[in-house]
Amino acid sequence: MRFTTLLFCMAVASAATAQDYPAKPVKMLVPYAPGGATDIIARIVAQRLTESLKESFIVENRPGANGNIALEATAKAPADGYTLLVGNVSTNAINENIYADQLTIRPTRDLVGITKLVEIPHIVVANASFPANNIAELIALAKKSPGKMNYASVGMGSYPHLDMERLERAAGIELTHVPYKGGAGQAIPAMIAGEVQVAFFNMASLLPHIKSGRLKPLAAVPAQRLPELPDVPTLAQQGYPGIGTNAWQGLFAPAATPRPVIDKLYAAVARALGQEKDALATKMLTVAVSPSPDEFNALVRRETQAWGDFVREAKIKIE
Repeated sequence: MRFTTLLFCMAVASAATAQDYPAKPVKMLVPYAPGGATDIIARIVAQRLTESLKESFIVENRPGANGNIALEATAKAPADGYTLLVGNVSTNAINENIYADQLTIRPTRDLVGITKLVEIPHIVVANASFPANNIAELIALAKKSPGKMNYASVGMGSYPHLDMERLERAAGIELTHVPYKGGAGQAIPAMIAGEVQVAFFNMASLLPHIKSGRLKPLAAVPAQRLPELPDVPTLAQQGYPGIGTNAWQGLFAPAATPRPVIDKLYAAVARALGQEKDALATKMLTVAVSPSPDEFNALVRRETQAWGDFVREAKIKIE
């Protein structure tokens, strides 16, 4: 009888927790400086949640250590739903493998996913004056002068870095990696200026520069050609299927956050992104709400395992 009473009280408390949430401002941590795709989607979601849940959702940028500062801060915050993380494939799938020795947390253990938010298509892009116009020509140039071609990334262990590592291994070429700690906002101007020749980057950041002629696309990462670049073949069509990342952004909370709070946030975010779908599409951000929090967590675990397999196979380690 006492056990039954305890279970009943716990159920009532959980229901009350969800009903009252949020009762004070909620912090949404972004692991990068303002202006990037993660920051953009965080601010859109925060505004919509503020309107629908009648409490302030405040975006707080915590850049540094390739996202690990915000990652650890969220994992170590009270598990009450008042500290959330807008993470992505790098912070929540790759970093667990690349920074295993540096992290004091394990993202798949210490964070719980609420939902995927958006997906962003990626392309292989080059400086406008780069002689190659497709992947075959890029590979031919690289084989003529091993190590002489520079490629940009947003940091060691980021998916633009790892995606190019995959292409190098598959094509048998050697390029020189130039990481930019300032992210795409620093790397893209460097490519336009000719400091680096090629990179994997997201279309949300690249499309204006491609339209202006300052950069040129060599390949699309998605399975199908992009409507915005109908004449650009995919990597699969050019002989390299399975290479490249179509990045996602997702919402996370500390692992022990009550499930009723997770479910309430999931429902509110799904409604919010449904309202923003068309506006986000103009920014090359495709709404991709997960079928449920459980399915999102399963996706993150699968991707963490897959990236771990590649990192170990390629013997990539950040000291």
